[in-house]
Amino acid sequence: MAVIDFFTEEQKKQITDAIKTAELNTSGEVRVHVEGRCKGEVLDCAAYWFGQLKMHKTDARNGVLFYLAVYDHKFAILGDAGINARVPEKFWDQIKQHMLSRFKENLFADGLSEGILMAGEQLKKHFPYQKDDVNELSDEISFGKN
Repeated sequence: MAVIDFFTEEQKKQITDAIKTAELNTSGEVRVHVEGRCKGEVLDCAAYWFGQLKMHKTDARNGVLFYLAVYDHKFAILGDAGINARVPEKFWDQIKQHMLSRFKENLFADGLSEGILMAGEQLKKHFPYQKDDVNELSDEISFGKN
């Protein structure tokens, strides 16, 4: 199966809706990247795509990437420097554990959507929504190779 077909159209909408909802609470920017395989360390793969998606180009350096390598069963949440400078060290762990429990139930779209919404709630404490906030990054899921 092609990685772009991993989620149904309805599930893709569920995920992009979660991104839009999360971003209503925060000036932070959320992206999702899905690919089939991650050769090497998952955080290295996530960091590569973070750069490819130009997520480090936000004004406040407050981008968050949810990265999934679906066939290798790997995922990571990667925040930019502006976020990591403000949040506790284990900031993403509770979200990752929640997502993992949903993934183990084969509820990938639900786990991802719920993780995104949880991130939005956490981010609003450190990066509240601003009246002049601009959506700096696409809300669409990006897909890599199989």
